[in-house]
Amino acid sequence: MAVASKRKSAEERREAVLDAALEEFAAHGLDGASTDAIAAKAGISQPYVFRLFGTKKGLFTAVVNRCFRQTLELFQRAAEGKRGVEALEAMGNAYVNELLPDRTRLRAQMQAYAACEDPEICEIVRNGYGDLVAYVERVTDLSATDVGRFFATGMLLNVIASMGLQNLDQGWAERLVTGLKAK
Repeated sequence: MAVASKRKSAEERREAVLDAALEEFAAHGLDGASTDAIAAKAGISQPYVFRLFGTKKGLFTAVVNRCFRQTLELFQRAAEGKRGVEALEAMGNAYVNELLPDRTRLRAQMQAYAACEDPEICEIVRNGYGDLVAYVERVTDLSATDVGRFFATGMLLNVIASMGLQNLDQGWAERLVTGLKAK
């Protein structure tokens, strides 16, 4: 007897496309990503991808917006009820424990930065990153030096994780991270 499968809602299909696109864009960037591959991974037709997002660039910007929104939400959950250094440490720990292991998401972030030659994408990246900075500044009320070090450390960790070195198994990577921790 065949089991009837539940039909996905439009929102579930949209999320499936965003998940598939995240993987494809992380691996190949905006220009190299294939909407055919995205559609196949999401289990829909390529024309439906375009119906949902208009263009490949529209899909890329939706993925980038989602990444920044999810990172901000992670920071907000981690810092809830905290202020100052305690909030900063909680956000840093959440980033290291929840986001850093997700190499796909980090590679997608790197692809977003690399796509900033496009003015529309650059604006989305600037706004998304700016929202993260503004939130960290607001919730911690720490100096520009402390907030800058927080983001510099995060960016270094992104680069290291993008190279598959999350465990700091190269001496130079460990030395760099250790150097950032020193005050």
